[in-house]
Amino acid sequence: MSEEENLRIPDSWKKLKRILSDSKYIVFFGGAGVSTESGVPDFRSVDGLYHQSYKYPPETILSHTFFMKNREEFYRFYRDKLLIQGVEPNNAHRSLAKLEAEGKLKAVVTQNIDGLHQAAGSKAVYELHGSILRNYCMKCGKFYDLDYILHSEPVPLCGCAGVVKPDVVLYEEGLNEDIINESVNHIMKADTLIIGGTSLAVYPAAGLLKYFNGSNLALINKSTTPIDNKANLVINDSIGKVLAYCTDLV
Repeated sequence: MSEEENLRIPDSWKKLKRILSDSKYIVFFGGAGVSTESGVPDFRSVDGLYHQSYKYPPETILSHTFFMKNREEFYRFYRDKLLIQGVEPNNAHRSLAKLEAEGKLKAVVTQNIDGLHQAAGSKAVYELHGSILRNYCMKCGKFYDLDYILHSEPVPLCGCAGVVKPDVVLYEEGLNEDIINESVNHIMKADTLIIGGTSLAVYPAAGLLKYFNGSNLALINKSTTPIDNKANLVINDSIGKVLAYCTDLV
């Protein structure tokens, strides 16, 4: 980077880069905004799924009750709006994978279900809300991949005639306790917690942040969050650009 280019870098970016360089146990907590730069739609932004019109509200369709009673309509919406094909990891995902490979990042705790962190190379990923890449028969437990869901309309069925359900957490369903416990364990150990691409509006996931007792709390989000005033550093910018700079991603 030339001296002229360096002068254009915001001081907040430079501060985060120094923090990451000095940190020994980084944990990243992320939401939908991490994947929007890959073309995955945000749920709660102005153009997100919750601001579009359907026969039923998205919150209703993506509930356990609706899935049990109206599976054909659930899968029509699910395939159309949640199974976004052809997306690739962006610089945020790749930067986090680089930090993990360097031994600095110990865990990614994500609210996303798209599997892009793993696609970028991250290994220690804790998916609070599950993954579209995993699906299982509700009767016998047999595993099915994403391709099976995409090509088994209207409702995917197992060879045993059981219904195949995505391994995603629907409304009215609880989070996986093992994943919560592991996420809390990492957050408690972290000296630096980076929160990125989330408005922190979804509970109980957002409640995990209360377990952080480290020195550096950094927020990277395009809009404000309820805990901006508690952070050491707040950056309202593109998370992919910020992390790519901070990790010297080529």
